[in-house]
Amino acid sequence: MLCGRWRRCRRPPEEPPVAAQVAAPVALPSPPTPSDGGTKRPGLRALKKMGLTEDEDVRAMLLGSRLRKIRSRTWHKERLYRLQEDGLSVWFQRRIPRAPSQHIFFVQHIEAVREGHQSEGLRRFGGAFAPARCLTIAFKGRRKNLDLAAPTAEEAQRWVRGLTKLRARLDAMSQRERLDHWIHSYLHRADSNQDSKMSFKEIKSLLRMVNVDMNDMYAYLLFKECDHSNNDRLEGAEIEEFLRRLLKRPELEEIFHQYSGEDHVLSAPELLEFLEDQGEEGATLAHAQQLIQTYELNETAKQHELMTLDGFMMYLLSPEGAALDTTHTCVFQDMNQPLAHYFISSSHNTYLTDSQIGGPSSTEAYIRAFAQGCRCVELDCWEGPGGEPIIYHGHTLTSKILFRDVVQAVRDHAFTLSPYPVILSLENHCGLEQQTAMARHLRTILGDMLVTQALDSPNPEELPSPEQLKGRVLVKGKKLPAARSEDGRALSDREEEEDDDEEEEEEAETAAQRRLAKQISPELSALVVYCHATRLRTLHPAPDAPQPCQVSSLSERKAKKLIREAGNSFVRHNARQLTRVYPLGLRMNSANYSPQEMWNSGCQLVALNFQTPGYEMDLNAGRFLVNGQCGYVLKPACLRQPDSTFDPEDPGPPRTTLSIQVLTAQQLPKLNAEKPHSIVDPLVRVEIHGVPADCARQETDYVLNNGFNPHWGQTLQFQLRAPELALVRFVVEDYDATSPNDFVGQFTLPLSSLKQGYRHIHLLSKDGASLSPATLFIQIRIQRP
Repeated sequence: MLCGRWRRCRRPPEEPPVAAQVAAPVALPSPPTPSDGGTKRPGLRALKKMGLTEDEDVRAMLLGSRLRKIRSRTWHKERLYRLQEDGLSVWFQRRIPRAPSQHIFFVQHIEAVREGHQSEGLRRFGGAFAPARCLTIAFKGRRKNLDLAAPTAEEAQRWVRGLTKLRARLDAMSQRERLDHWIHSYLHRADSNQDSKMSFKEIKSLLRMVNVDMNDMYAYLLFKECDHSNNDRLEGAEIEEFLRRLLKRPELEEIFHQYSGEDHVLSAPELLEFLEDQGEEGATLAHAQQLIQTYELNETAKQHELMTLDGFMMYLLSPEGAALDTTHTCVFQDMNQPLAHYFISSSHNTYLTDSQIGGPSSTEAYIRAFAQGCRCVELDCWEGPGGEPIIYHGHTLTSKILFRDVVQAVRDHAFTLSPYPVILSLENHCGLEQQTAMARHLRTILGDMLVTQALDSPNPEELPSPEQLKGRVLVKGKKLPAARSEDGRALSDREEEEDDDEEEEEEAETAAQRRLAKQISPELSALVVYCHATRLRTLHPAPDAPQPCQVSSLSERKAKKLIREAGNSFVRHNARQLTRVYPLGLRMNSANYSPQEMWNSGCQLVALNFQTPGYEMDLNAGRFLVNGQCGYVLKPACLRQPDSTFDPEDPGPPRTTLSIQVLTAQQLPKLNAEKPHSIVDPLVRVEIHGVPADCARQETDYVLNNGFNPHWGQTLQFQLRAPELALVRFVVEDYDATSPNDFVGQFTLPLSSLKQGYRHIHLLSKDGASLSPATLFIQIRIQRP
């Protein structure tokens, strides 16, 4: 980490002339000029930077297309869709005009673009349109899919290809490129008469757009300092200079000059000193040289192995300069341990897209869950018409979907993001005949994906590993006992008291329905291999061999009771077999509980309502952010040992001190784009989520009227007893003295993946979408004994 010593690695006397060449800042891209066609269409400047101005598909999207939006069998409305010249957003027509922000969607918020009838909406309502003319735009978060039909197959293909190229280019952009792109898109909007010149009034409009309320006198002084032509208009190089001053990062310059000395460039040895003070593991001179070659923008500097301030900023804004350890973004953990040794990303009522009382059910909800790394999904199965089982939230007004359609969605989408096994948690309310239909659909649709027999011994001493089960689907459900009655269909008293799944719901069932649920067909039972749904009776294992294939399901209330009353015994139980925890049925609006308390005790399948954003889902996303976002995270050693002495209620004395100095923020989003004078008053809160003794939150003061480059310089400190379980959540809010603060952005990650030193936090929205280029700049110190 950084300390008080500032060693200097001076270079020989003959070097200064080279340093002088490269110390000058690298110019920001200048605004459009008539020579590049900018007078007529200055917004194309952004697309030119992306290298897509000559792309035929993108050019067609800029002209726009009249596409049919499909919402039901009878609702097929023609609407104009047109790519905006910033290359980042698409404008679309509405029947009733609304605020400008309600007429666009952003490319970075797109989860996927699918061709043909590859959505539930188009499969149900798109029959009148040939698949080749259809496409679906699926969004991150809760926004509904956009199902569209183009006039021709070629036009549909242009939008599919064009959006795919734009998304790929956006993903490949560096943070500095995103920042340049972002500021020039606002510059284009602020240039009210599109003459590529900026009056002071237009500059003030730009400042409000980018969330800064600058004093008029100071703003005018800055404007006049850049107005070298003295004509009360900024153009060309003058706009470039204004933007450079606006985007100035004094705190980064100070750090840079502490290491670079008087010549204002970093040599490779000086950069190495910075890396060592940062606490970078394995920092070497070769690594410093490689960073210069990767991030330095000036070719002369690169040739002489020197880094300018711009290159330094590029590095600190890159993933390598972020708080998240980049080595943890791929699968880096041991994937050969038993399933019980992992936290597994799990969804509750996966079929719902809204509340559990009257919300719609959809196969799209499963696709979205898989896109978020979920590995355990729930299928709430009921008797359907025509001998076909259906899925919905029983005894409610939620809509119904076919069981077989969900299984097809599993086949098509379960392994798009992660190759590791998927668990289908069956909540079975069907009679014997439709259970047999369920088993038939599982076998015929999933084929070899489905695990139908044990990999090795039929009575294993431990569960197989995620690596052994790559690309496979496991069924969790009731299983017939080995000794059964002659017809083999009625469960014994011991077996009928299964996992107590959804106890509140089952209380509402009729006696006849309960009798159905106490039966299971041999065909469906045969598919339950490693996940036998079993009621948890005791936490003290019998003297004979453990039962690793038994899975208990507990409501959040029961799980919390076990944690309080038998903390260590519950930890030991979860070291051997799987436990699933689900929300109370009383959460009518599909609200979530905090998953952290369950993880503290080693519960693997902590099921949440993925359709409900909030801090609980932020914690889930943070927990599974690492290890390649594959949905499996190895539990700490204290939760994997069958003879562990760990108790989350009594974790021992503090072992780690975490200090976070909140320095600055950059380009925070406006919360109300329709009110030009609405500027945020940001504050930063840092939260620790871990064992109860570690849970804490601290926050900075708020900064008045500055969401563009607020400065705090405040240090927050935390004492941790079980750091291996802790999650750190960074939250930015808009302070309000008379009402609750408004959420601006957040980022959550495990403490074990948090890097020390000066770092950027790249903020996310409520739905987990990037808020680029919005960042926090912090300094992190972690002190361990």
